[in-house]
Amino acid sequence: MNVKNLEPSVIWRYFDAVTQIPRPSKKEEKIVQFLVDFAHQQELEVKKDKAGNVLIRKPASPGKENLKTVILQSHVDMVCEKNSDVNFNFETDPIQTYVDNGWVRAKGTTLGGDDGIGVAAALAILASKDIEHGPIVGLFTTDEETGMTGAYALSKDFLTGDIFLNLDTEEWGEFCIGCAGGKDTIGTFHYTKTVAPTDYFWFEVQVSGLKGGHSGGDIHVGLGNANKIITRYLWTLLQECPLRLASIDGGNLRNAIAREAKAIAGVPTANKEKVSVWLNVLQANISAELAEVDKNVKLSVNSVEKPAHCIDVKTGTNLLNALYAMPHGVMGMSHKIDNLVETSTNLASLKMNENETITVTTSQRSSTESLKVDVSNQVTAVLLQAGAEVCGTDGYPGWTANPDSTILGISKAIYKNLFGQTPDIYARHFGLECGLFIEKNQKLDMISCGPTIRGAHSPDERLEIETVGKWWKFLLELLKAIPGK
Repeated sequence: MNVKNLEPSVIWRYFDAVTQIPRPSKKEEKIVQFLVDFAHQQELEVKKDKAGNVLIRKPASPGKENLKTVILQSHVDMVCEKNSDVNFNFETDPIQTYVDNGWVRAKGTTLGGDDGIGVAAALAILASKDIEHGPIVGLFTTDEETGMTGAYALSKDFLTGDIFLNLDTEEWGEFCIGCAGGKDTIGTFHYTKTVAPTDYFWFEVQVSGLKGGHSGGDIHVGLGNANKIITRYLWTLLQECPLRLASIDGGNLRNAIAREAKAIAGVPTANKEKVSVWLNVLQANISAELAEVDKNVKLSVNSVEKPAHCIDVKTGTNLLNALYAMPHGVMGMSHKIDNLVETSTNLASLKMNENETITVTTSQRSSTESLKVDVSNQVTAVLLQAGAEVCGTDGYPGWTANPDSTILGISKAIYKNLFGQTPDIYARHFGLECGLFIEKNQKLDMISCGPTIRGAHSPDERLEIETVGKWWKFLLELLKAIPGK
């Protein structure tokens, strides 16, 4: 079945249209133009700022003019991850969607349901002729996934509303009322190219088969991190015999748990057997450790030709020591909210550059600002001890939960009336733009909700069809119930 033929058709048609438009983070020009053209076609007021954020205003339905203004917010960019054997260009190719047993997926790539489905819902409401609502603002922000630069640049006049619905969470039946803040900590290692020794056995080791996932929403699951696994192998081998590192590469995005990694290294020919022995040992250990969460993890090694150059001994050793010591995963749980990760860090990517540097990118999250700084400082200390240069982003603020929110109370009542159940109310460890919006307009009454998405930020991303229908039904009833000014 074609995605645009799913029900409710009005939202799925727009989602299908969004998936056909390339929209990597920082390269959202095509989707931004699509939104501007949409507004003109619908004869709606539209504004675009320098960051590419788009605001579309729709007047109230007749008789609803005195209701509070609702801002429907979603981000237009998507995480661009694909399986290594898939030939796909995120800057030019449309996402290839398909229906699979109650879910919408993409063929070998991320789907972009995060947050394409939020964009689609807002467009469907803005285009409607028969939905009852007060004044509506559609707010579409850029570059959420790689730094929230659109939300940072947003001017206060783009937030002139009363009630704010963020359409960017991934578990239907839950309303989010708070989220963690975050920042990145980046280390740069400078190395010297040295001639690769001839009396060495050279090999390429690869880690594959991991699920990957969202470094906020999935960090508590304990998924395998390919960067940590490949480091564990190389560091262990280094303790057994001399090892020269020629190259290393792993992970791609700051907010994704690394799924794949590879490295080229060499050991003295007399130690050749240790390469396969320790690989087999680690494969058995990792398979057992991840059996419940990442059972398809695979380590492989193949001999390669001697490279022309390798990393100098000191830098290679320092790099492996730093990566092995680098914290990754959950650092602490909340003492205020049950089962909420408070603080975490993600060893996101390892990249070699042409200027004889190696970039180590990490990201930290916490719902407590001081702990976010603290875990970033821990990562910084590890990198500095190993001789790296360290820099960090300013980060983004968290969103403090307000359980007494008016729109939350209305939403809970509507949900129970529609579905006969009480929704879960929660704060989440992933980052949302909401903290930045609240900073700009503290009067906003805000919640976040969305349909169920699994495997976000990985090629396993999938969107549950049934929950999209329920979410849509809820949104329509919520717009009818917005209070007066």
